[in-house]
Amino acid sequence: MKRATKYNTHIISIAIIMLTSCNSFLDTLPDNRTLPDTQKKIEQLLVSAYPTANVSLITELSSDNFVDNNSPEVNVNNKIESYERIHDEIFAWKPIVSSSDNDSPFHIWEDYYKAIATANHALQAINELENESPEIDLSAHKAEALMCRAYCHFVLVNIFSQAYKNNTESQKDLGIPYVTEPETKVFVDYERNNVTDVYEKIAADIEASIDLISDKYYKVPRYRFNNQAAHAFAARFYLYKRDYEKVVLHANKVLGNNPISILRNWSPIYNNSDEEAYAYINSNEPANLLILPTHSVFFRIFMGTRYAFNGSALNFIRSGGPTWNGWPPNFSGGWWWTYELEYGVFCSKVSEMFEYTDKIAGIGYTHVVRTEFTSDETILCRAEALLFLGRKDEAIADLNTWCITHQISNELTEDQIRNFYTPDKKHIVKPLNSEKMSNSFIVSSDIEPIMQCILHFRRIETIFEGLRWFDIKRYGIEIEHHIGSNTIETLEWNDNRRAIQIPQDVVAAGIEPNPTKAPAQNNLNIKPVER
Repeated sequence: MKRATKYNTHIISIAIIMLTSCNSFLDTLPDNRTLPDTQKKIEQLLVSAYPTANVSLITELSSDNFVDNNSPEVNVNNKIESYERIHDEIFAWKPIVSSSDNDSPFHIWEDYYKAIATANHALQAINELENESPEIDLSAHKAEALMCRAYCHFVLVNIFSQAYKNNTESQKDLGIPYVTEPETKVFVDYERNNVTDVYEKIAADIEASIDLISDKYYKVPRYRFNNQAAHAFAARFYLYKRDYEKVVLHANKVLGNNPISILRNWSPIYNNSDEEAYAYINSNEPANLLILPTHSVFFRIFMGTRYAFNGSALNFIRSGGPTWNGWPPNFSGGWWWTYELEYGVFCSKVSEMFEYTDKIAGIGYTHVVRTEFTSDETILCRAEALLFLGRKDEAIADLNTWCITHQISNELTEDQIRNFYTPDKKHIVKPLNSEKMSNSFIVSSDIEPIMQCILHFRRIETIFEGLRWFDIKRYGIEIEHHIGSNTIETLEWNDNRRAIQIPQDVVAAGIEPNPTKAPAQNNLNIKPVER
């Protein structure tokens, strides 16, 4: 395995068109100096309909992908400081009061609603321009704006609300404001829709736009909601909604007749973490369907701080699988790195890229580039849907395709799955409580081992991207966080804390907060990781 002698900070240039903003909930007014009154201006405006906040930090710290290095299960030295105090609050599932900086719930809420506001202003401008000049075809622009609006609301509802249960039960759960009109006043009263209503509105925006998405006017389609990315989003949305026929329909649009040809090629071996990071986010990589640059310091949590991918969290990925031993073979090219092994490891796909605003002063913006949708995750969405549709053999075939492209040479069989995913594999197999969430969401004993395999593969595939937290929520998986020397917090399947509390600034503006929970029941030299 290669050894890196130093870590080079990446430099990228990101052009962002911003709207004027104040520091309160949805108080952005349109900038009257820049009227989107031409097709070109609308295209430029839609650049800002994509969020630049990174959800990875709060979702990964909330999940079972991180542990406390100060807890007995790791016990490095019991004195390690967190990178920021907000990380202590997130990991303990406490209300977050410490920060409004990058990666905080406040920043995510504000940034995603700013993107929604941009989409709504674009939609208004499109309607006006179409009325004035009906010969101009703006259908693709309208589709992009609707898709961006749907996606931003989808992320927000899955972070700040409970997971979707079913149409009846989710009417009891607080959703988020679904904003469909441009803000024309500084102060507007917004109410939180219920989760069912939010999901219905997301579905309506998807259905109104997906057939009109066009890649023709994008210079680099992978940075916008291109056709494949739109169908990948639809597949994930309908998976969470458990409309499995539509999952298969949209996943098929992405994967085509030869899925292997568009899944990631994990065979190259790179010389250092820089090369790996750029390879992972390459816009020419067929597996990358939508790439989003974000303002984030997520990478810095891996630099020997209190919370880490370590201990029991790390065990899930190095405990083998149904057809391999130890670490997944696709990471054999040196994808795992560490500052000091006892503090945990990180994957190059989360590497920080720095945008200098003043090179002499050494100041600028920190970025982590997200591969928001990939064909590798989409095929796992389809496998899950096929399983619940009773098409077990096809689901296992998709899992085999995933294995082949991830350098796993042994054929995956149903017997191997059933023999491996047993309750004694505690680092991998977690009890599911989906039937408690909805009496229509039953994972039978016949399909549970295959479902556990899919969840395992999803956890490997999406490590550090935040989707593990959403899988925990939608399956009612209960997890524990060992905090410090003598505290164990348990997150039960129906815990109110599974919906991250909306920011205090938003509550102060009059938006209803999430229900709260009673107190807990229980009390820099980079080198490759040798395996």
